[in-house]
Amino acid sequence: MKQHYDIVIVGGGMVGASLACALLPASEQLDLNIAVIEAFPMPEASELIYQPSYDSRATALAYGARTLYELMGIWDTLREHLSPIEHIHVSDRGRFGATRLHAEDEHVSALGYVVENHWLGRVLLDRLQQPDAGRVDFICPAEVMDIQPGAKQMGLNVKHNDEMQQLTAELVVMADGGRSELRERMGIGYQQASYGQHAVIANVSPDRSHEGVAYERFTDSGPMALLPLEDEGGQHRCGLVWTVPDDRVEEILALDDDAFIERLHERFGYRAGCFVHVGERHAYPLKLAVADEQVRAGLAVLGNAAHALHPIAGQGYNLALRGVVALADQIIGARKQGISVGDLGVLQAFYEQQSYDQQRTIGLSDQVMKLFSNNNPLCAFGRDLGLQLLDICPPAKTVFARGAMGLDMPAPDLK
Repeated sequence: MKQHYDIVIVGGGMVGASLACALLPASEQLDLNIAVIEAFPMPEASELIYQPSYDSRATALAYGARTLYELMGIWDTLREHLSPIEHIHVSDRGRFGATRLHAEDEHVSALGYVVENHWLGRVLLDRLQQPDAGRVDFICPAEVMDIQPGAKQMGLNVKHNDEMQQLTAELVVMADGGRSELRERMGIGYQQASYGQHAVIANVSPDRSHEGVAYERFTDSGPMALLPLEDEGGQHRCGLVWTVPDDRVEEILALDDDAFIERLHERFGYRAGCFVHVGERHAYPLKLAVADEQVRAGLAVLGNAAHALHPIAGQGYNLALRGVVALADQIIGARKQGISVGDLGVLQAFYEQQSYDQQRTIGLSDQVMKLFSNNNPLCAFGRDLGLQLLDICPPAKTVFARGAMGLDMPAPDLK
């Protein structure tokens, strides 16, 4: 641990590690010293030996994420264990509305990808352990106890190996998750609204290949998503995200495997085949949360610490990743101009650039959730008519698909 860094990233998860990887290509040229402080121990360096688990959690990556990870230099490795989404099927349970999207129609190899979090984390951390990553110190297990703003730099008290140590930085980036205690210590409030739902997460095995199809199924009790995953142990696998009302989550979790599969078929149907196996089930409450402040002089907030949204359409991590690359681009530009990377003007420019993306993405997921939760017959007819019209109108479908793929905004170049 050095006494001073240009940038300290609090949190070495997918968002924090992605930021470090985004800055890495320019760090040597720009003399950027970066620290990543993580509460959990760093996995030992490996040759990317991957041992998938049947129950591994997964994340949906928009097609545009490919460009962002190419800029970081990890895409070729990451793609070794990705499941491409070649088709998306959207339907409204018990009603006529349905829309189908196909990668071939949009002239792309995939509409998106599904990556298991374990693999994405392994690839990111392995990149930060390569010989050319000497500008990045990974400090763990460690915890930032508090931050003291200064005139030109931030002071941090860090608990590392049971000892308190002090360091300074031009910029502190908080990427320590939605339950960030540090955010609270810094007096950063947030607006929060509960959806009255929990997401039940599990991996399930159909009796046939998923063939690259992702499903979004709207029901009267909440949306359901089924994502294609790599086969494991000779079994086909799909990642299930099933939203249920708060008062029913314990009942769903208490079901044995056979009863769970039966209830799943009752709600989802058989369009993906017959489910023959289900893994561990987990649940978490769903809420919309946005931090009151995302930038201060010398401070930026990223990922779930900045915003959390409904998992409908799988946009949460993709929004965070676009924020990561936008911040990295602003940092690189400031450094080239000889401006402090913690300069408030630099950070405000980043936030202003991202605020439209955040408002659009969060607003869209929130409004779609409310629209498809409304059981008013007239509203239901209108939304189903909209799905059908979208399905038969290729230009509208392309606009919708490009937005979902993250291709409707230019990507920074990180140079």
